[in-house]
Amino acid sequence: MPVSLVLASASPARLSTLRSAGIEPTVIVADIDEDGLLANARDLFSEHHSAGLGPELLLRDQPFIVASAKAEWVQEHHDPDALILGCDSMLEFRGELLGKPHTPEVARERWREVRGQSAILHTAHALIDNRIESPDSDAIGGRAGDTSSTIVRFADLTDAEIDAYVATGEPLGVAGGFTIDGLGGPFVEGIDGDHHGVVGLSLPLLRHLLIRLGLSITDLWS
Repeated sequence: MPVSLVLASASPARLSTLRSAGIEPTVIVADIDEDGLLANARDLFSEHHSAGLGPELLLRDQPFIVASAKAEWVQEHHDPDALILGCDSMLEFRGELLGKPHTPEVARERWREVRGQSAILHTAHALIDNRIESPDSDAIGGRAGDTSSTIVRFADLTDAEIDAYVATGEPLGVAGGFTIDGLGGPFVEGIDGDHHGVVGLSLPLLRHLLIRLGLSITDLWS
């Protein structure tokens, strides 16, 4: 019997990625306030580090905070007898993190900034072993997590191309305002890193997290 996996995400791309790898998860969408969560995390972090005297909340940490919250929400509200996977992606550009644009105006502005440039797509993964009967693992508390980071090189789009892409609505609800596996694919000229991480779920990273929990990726095959 395969080990059951719950995907704590509404992303069709993440679901499709798992299915293409022979994994059929149950989808339970976590109901969390991502913006509020990150704002609280930044405030708490600032309380422990005086301005100019300590590090800032790392860019790679922020998507992981959201990914962890998604997995924990599913664990708390549904308590499935399964592995729970939370994921979150953000685009790092010129030292700032860009999430979902949500509006055409923001999407258009972002594309005019990143066209012809490179950025880093961070996709965080948080895996919780919530099975009632599970083997011992070397992950503290039956948890494992990490972040896949990939350099993305964007094409130098014309204003007309940006307007046409934004008009499709696709970039409004995806991290960084682009996809690599959809209409935005022609506008990504190359990557340095994991393709699946740019899609939204790194299969190689998932494999490593499962190993830390004493499991194999083949245990999830349907």
